[in-house]
Amino acid sequence: MPEVTIHIGGRGFEVSCRDGEEAFLQAAAKLLDDEAQVLSDQIGRMPESRMLLMAGLMLADKSASQEDRVKAAEAKLTEVEAELNKMRNVPKPEPERIEVAVVPPSVTDTLAEMAARAEALAAVIEEKSQV
Repeated sequence: MPEVTIHIGGRGFEVSCRDGEEAFLQAAAKLLDDEAQVLSDQIGRMPESRMLLMAGLMLADKSASQEDRVKAAEAKLTEVEAELNKMRNVPKPEPERIEVAVVPPSVTDTLAEMAARAEALAAVIEEKSQV
């Protein structure tokens, strides 16, 4: 088992861990050291055991708060997943039927004839207005 020196609150501690867990141990020690530093800045020097206890309690409080947030997020996720599944299982609506009137060819022909007459009248008016 490797021996690792961790620093918490400005003090060094020799700790053993399993092979390959050194980085995890250093990361955990950093979290504890950050809390110990807050205590040291606020209170000043204190006995080692008290500092470690207080820093550990502060981390435990943060951890409990995060667990509460995770539980709330999981509950919300479960709720949203249930709503999503409910929406997925709703039968699809019947397609809406839209009827489009069919314009008879005679109407199209009549409109084309009227447009041609209007253009002819416009041409006559234009000729008379230029003279």
